[in-house]
Amino acid sequence: MSYLFNSALQIWHRFTITRYLVASVVALALDVAVFSVLRTIGMYAGIAGAIGYCAGIVVHWLISASFVFTGRAKTGNASYVQRALFAGSALLGLGITIITISVLSSLGFNAMYAKTFAVALSFFAVYAVREFSVFV
Repeated sequence: MSYLFNSALQIWHRFTITRYLVASVVALALDVAVFSVLRTIGMYAGIAGAIGYCAGIVVHWLISASFVFTGRAKTGNASYVQRALFAGSALLGLGITIITISVLSSLGFNAMYAKTFAVALSFFAVYAVREFSVFV
């Protein structure tokens, strides 16, 4: 049991994408909860997806800056540039989310399936941007 725990800790510390995945799951939980509530009250799927995504972004920034890209969060004036780049990457993910959900929903796909596909697309695109340009 101790071996498994130590192995998990090594993976956690060694791979940024592992920590990013955990941060994404936490942010996604909020995102999907907000999306589901808004869809339940009848909001259009694309708008509900955008609002849910934005709620998740706030949580993602807090986790990413503190736990994922440890030691790479900037201070002073550089932090404003980093936050702007993070927000830009979030806009990329938001665009992917809105377009994917809207297109797939209009083609008759269940909104939650469309959201799931959008999550996968935006996860990899946004991670790449953040890893190689935001937290460098």
